[in-house]
Amino acid sequence: MSYDPGALNAALAAAVGEDRLLIEDLRAAFMESAERQVDLLGRARCDANWQLAAWRLKGLAASFGLTSLMTMADEAAAAAPGDPRILRRLRAMLDDLTLGA
Repeated sequence: MSYDPGALNAALAAAVGEDRLLIEDLRAAFMESAERQVDLLGRARCDANWQLAAWRLKGLAASFGLTSLMTMADEAAAAAPGDPRILRRLRAMLDDLTLGA
């Protein structure tokens, strides 16, 4: 699945204009929250905790129009808790977002 890390920048700029400091603050808050949900996915041992973290990640992605991340979160919600393939793909997406800053 390809991912455009510039989509987050575009969504933030659309929301707050050209205030670079505010964009960076919002980007940091987004990344912290997304990383927290992926960490929770990695530690989930039951379906309920796994799905809750996946749905929260999807909601966060939806807030910024990040459709690829939303799709991946849907895949996670449907997968078994701890699925290493899903976790690797999610971490790679977050790495792409970090590098796209």
